[in-house]
Amino acid sequence: MTRPDADAPLIERIKAGDVKAFEMLVVKYQRRIERLIGRMVRDVDLVPDIAQETFIRAYRAIPQFRGDSAFYTWLYRIAVNTAKKALMELKRDPLVTESARASRDDEDDAGSRVENELTNGETPDAVMASKQIASAVNFAIEALSDDLRQAITLREIEGLSYEEIAELMNCPIGTVRSRIFRAREAIALRLRPLLDTRDGERW
Repeated sequence: MTRPDADAPLIERIKAGDVKAFEMLVVKYQRRIERLIGRMVRDVDLVPDIAQETFIRAYRAIPQFRGDSAFYTWLYRIAVNTAKKALMELKRDPLVTESARASRDDEDDAGSRVENELTNGETPDAVMASKQIASAVNFAIEALSDDLRQAITLREIEGLSYEEIAELMNCPIGTVRSRIFRAREAIALRLRPLLDTRDGERW
């Protein structure tokens, strides 16, 4: 049975002209949408702009929102399409890459947030190991195909259920399970040298 959409009352208020209700949805979902876009677009300076464009498009289209899916599912699709459009524009205009290059320079610090959270009082060797693992996970995720990266991100980072992911990706739940399995295998393969993981084990 489909769960009721917790955002439905706000949607009705927005359709009735209540702008404040839409602002509440922006506050609720802005960080999740920016995190999603940040995994698609390497230029960190573009992320807030793409997120803003996502919400503008959503606001304009909300009269057509029929509630056939959860609001976040609908918003997610708009964010993905908006990010893809931005990526296509980047390919046509490669000059807009300065901060993207800067973000890649910062890849050495990939996982630094994880490191800061996990390594209080740990030895320098443990700090280095945490940093290497976080970096390896990031590189492994970036190397995945779009479908696998989207599935594993929705499951492990967004925490969505298989059913929600199937709805978002417009594919059978069995396909979702397969994509997540393959993504985990690929990440485990990259991590195995660091963790001395035995064959058959996955993170």
